[in-house]
Amino acid sequence: MPKIVCVTACPTGIAHTYIAAEMLKVAGKSLGYKMLIETHGAIGVENKLKSDDIKEAIGVIIAADIHIDKNRFEGKKVIEVSTGQAINHPKEIIKRLENLE
Repeated sequence: MPKIVCVTACPTGIAHTYIAAEMLKVAGKSLGYKMLIETHGAIGVENKLKSDDIKEAIGVIIAADIHIDKNRFEGKKVIEVSTGQAINHPKEIIKRLENLE
């Protein structure tokens, strides 16, 4: 099963971070992807992505309303969206990632 890695984050780290993560996870699974999602919430970083997972992933989705360091994703296809977009249009975002060259 192909893998997509994601990072979700919002300024308060209470709701949108986790809702976006769940929506991406459900949408990805329905499209045949294993979704690994790192969240930057009020209690800190959870489910930190491992370098091997990043290497194996077909691409990266960053759904964040705050700055996320992208250095570790160098050389990967990356889509950046807001948490609101990830909540409302997760399948479309995954399809955009699929179509990136």
